[in-house]
Order: sequence, then C-alpha cells, then structure tokens
Amino acid sequence: MCPVRTLGYLIRSYRRVRKNQEYPELEGGKFLPLVESFYTIQGEGFNTGKPAYFIRLGGCDVGCSWCDSKESWNPQKFPPVDIDVIVKEAAKCPAKAIVLTGGEPLNYPLDSLCNALKNKGLQIFLETSGSSQLSGVFDWICLSPKKNKKPLQNIYGKANELKVIIESSEDFKWAEYNRELVGERCLLYLQPEWSRMKTVMPLIVDYVKNNPEWNVSLQTHKFMRIP
Repeated sequence: MCPVRTLGYLIRSYRRVRKNQEYPELEGGKFLPLVESFYTIQGEGFNTGKPAYFIRLGGCDVGCSWCDSKESWNPQKFPPVDIDVIVKEAAKCPAKAIVLTGGEPLNYPLDSLCNALKNKGLQIFLETSGSSQLSGVFDWICLSPKKNKKPLQNIYGKANELKVIIESSEDFKWAEYNRELVGERCLLYLQPEWSRMKTVMPLIVDYVKNNPEWNVSLQTHKFMRIP
C-alpha cells in the first residue's frame, strides 16, 4: 500500500538501523536529509492534476519570502536517511512518478537517488530554482528561477518547463529575461504568488492574452486543500 505520509516511518526505520551511532555524512548522496515524502496530486505547471509521489529534501540556499515550505530550509533539522529506504517506499505507489522538491534538491548530489529510482522503473520530475549544479537524471525539469539567487547558466537548456512567480508587475521583466535563456521547446508558465493572487491575477491574464506563448499556472492543490 502506498503511504500518504511516510516521514515518521522513514525516520524510525533509519534510527533503528543507526541506533546509538552518529548520523553519517551524506556519502556522495547515499544519505539525504529527508523532510517528508507523500503521495498526492501535482498542483502546479504542466503536470497539474497528475498523481505523483513527492520527496522533499531539506536545505535551501535561496529563501523566497513567500515560500510555503520554510520549515524545510535548515537541513540540520532533518537527519540523513538512506536512499534505499526512500526508494523502497516510493516504489510502492501505483503512480510511477516521483517529484523531487525542497527546499532546493540540487543542493545535494542526486545521481545515486535517481539511479535507484530509475532501477525501479519510476519517472522522475525535478522542481528547482537552478541555484546549484545539476546532478541526477530526470524525465522532466521544472525551473522556477528566483531573483535573489539566479540559476546557473547550464540548467536553462535542460529545462522542460519555466515557471516564474509573479508578485508584482516588475516580475514580467524577470520572466522575459529567463525566457530568452531557455530552449525553444521549453514550456512557459506565469504563476501568481499565492498571497497576492487577487492583485496580480488580472495582470497575468492580460499579459498572457497579449503574449500567448506564456501559460497560466495556479497552485491548484491549495484550492483542493491537499498537500
């Protein structure tokens, strides 16, 4: 049976194995600071409405003011978990789709985790700001660039989806700046910052109508009241 929330199980399993021992180093990505993992419906961007198993890693070097996962920023709060335990739980889900999110998952080497997930026949989707070096193998990369720490240049050409958060009218310039750097086949999305949606949504609608290469993304999971 696919677990809805597995953080408690994973931490308990890890602690049984590592009882009375110090937490290990990450060992090149063999262990990762897991915040939570859960099975839900994707709520944003191109893959909205599709079921997926989310793996949220702790630690973020960007720190957006509107982040709804601020509790994940400090990786020291989350003891490293063996990726074998993470993959075992992920493989139980009927939807063979995994979303790696954070925090900023690219803060860590992801090759070992991705290879293990792929060996189970799972698709892997990455949500990233692009602030750290790309590692791992992915079926889909959603790049959500942030002004306070710009993406590394080499990730732009690998992004399948560009999702820019709109907090004010000034952010359309940031969106166009990033649009020039992604590949021709990259899908383009503008998403209102949740707390300012009533203010910026009309601006986004007008902008997309006048610039139809862009699409609108909404945080539909918040309307559905699901994780």
